[in-house]
Amino acid sequence: TSFSVYPSPKVSDAVVEPYNAELSIHQLLENSDETFVIDNAALFKISNNILKEKQVKYVTLNWVISQVMSGITASLRFPGQLNGDLRKLGVNLVPFPRLHFFLMGHAPLYSKVDNDEKSKVNLNIQEITKQMWSNDHFLSKVKSEDGKYLSASCGYRGYNISSQEVDAEIAKMQQEKDVDDEFVKWIPNNIKTQIIDVGISLDDPISGTFIANTTAVKVYF
Repeated sequence: TSFSVYPSPKVSDAVVEPYNAELSIHQLLENSDETFVIDNAALFKISNNILKEKQVKYVTLNWVISQVMSGITASLRFPGQLNGDLRKLGVNLVPFPRLHFFLMGHAPLYSKVDNDEKSKVNLNIQEITKQMWSNDHFLSKVKSEDGKYLSASCGYRGYNISSQEVDAEIAKMQQEKDVDDEFVKWIPNNIKTQIIDVGISLDDPISGTFIANTTAVKVYF
């Protein structure tokens, strides 16, 4: 498993970054079972547009990445309903061994260094689901409409989350989206859900982590 930060032409501090990326992608293709794609350009966009940071700081970018990593690995550390580890995640999201580059998203997103309590908003399952599937909350600068979803996983963390409510929101989301255009037809029931009974903190009663295997990540190749 690899959490890989991909360079961006607009956000680069070294001339050799594109060359290093090309060499690394081949190694990830052959030697990694699950690769979570993180894009510097998407992190800067999140910092500017969602977190409203006047100046982009590495501490903020690392905080956003840590939130997503914590959500992905939460099922390894805490009990929960419909629980699943990284192995089960790979089984559900990887239809073919070489197609293991994942798109990630998280909700809610807020700045760690912002002391304004208004930055922390208590959201319900409906809002969390809507934000998770939003292009603005992806950690990769891709548009979902540029490809098709092969599979997806929605992980919810929080106290007293109803699995019935989660299933209802996922079904509602599928009805709102054009399934024929955004999902492949040859993988039925390709959205996995898991619920972790322990939240990130007392300030965040509910949060969600989105992982998707989509052909939209082709822009990195």
